[in-house]
Amino acid sequence: MDILKIAAFSDGNTGGNPAGVLIADAHPAAADMQRIAAEVGFSETAFAAPAGDGWRVRYFSPESEVPFCGHATIALGAALALRHGNGVFGLTLNGARITVEGRREGDTLSAALQSPPTHSAPADDAVLDEALAVFGYARSDLDPRLPPARIHGGADHLLLALKHREALSAMHYALDAGRRFMNTHGFVTVLLAWADGAQHFHTRNPFASGGVYEDPATGAATAALAGYLRDIAWPHQGHIDVVQGEDMGMRSLLAADIPPQPGSSIRVYGAARLMAA
Repeated sequence: MDILKIAAFSDGNTGGNPAGVLIADAHPAAADMQRIAAEVGFSETAFAAPAGDGWRVRYFSPESEVPFCGHATIALGAALALRHGNGVFGLTLNGARITVEGRREGDTLSAALQSPPTHSAPADDAVLDEALAVFGYARSDLDPRLPPARIHGGADHLLLALKHREALSAMHYALDAGRRFMNTHGFVTVLLAWADGAQHFHTRNPFASGGVYEDPATGAATAALAGYLRDIAWPHQGHIDVVQGEDMGMRSLLAADIPPQPGSSIRVYGAARLMAA
């Protein structure tokens, strides 16, 4: 099988989050997709097959199927542009229908996804206390302007916003404890964020639920963050930029456009780079 390896949300010719992409006439069996994702070894692999006038897409991490993966969708958009030319491609996911726009301009690849609808809610105190224990933070480390929340943009994430950049850099946790916490509460990732101004954020994304210590770029969580900022009337002015992966040596650049309608889709976009097979 011809599995492309594409780093999504790259910073020029470096960084980004590697994803596997398999475009086939039909999906392999679920067990085979799970095995392939484990063999590829990236945090997610996207599997796409033609369906009507669009594509049926499923996403697998090395340990589980996930409902939506932003960086693998960006990688898929770049792969579809390489195969079919520039365009907007309709995608049917397990629980939503979205689009991805893929573009190739010379040697430059880029893509933009429209996320599933977003929503958010305050985090329960008990869940928050458990999360703080897992990551070794105290309530005094949190930024009161951005209260802890369950955020959703195609998948559920826990948002913990930190007061200081140094606290973000110091993130550490035990993978097994993180996996238990995320699986118990239905979080695909935990999004740790630091606001460097109203429109610029630094983030980290532990992904223990998928067997991955940390993701260098997480489009689904960025969409969820953008929707949350809209929900709390944060002064985003319709756009945010996110730097992720810096602390793990995989600097990635994500951008999101935020329309005013509550709950509406978020446009998340960035560059992509084709990796060696």
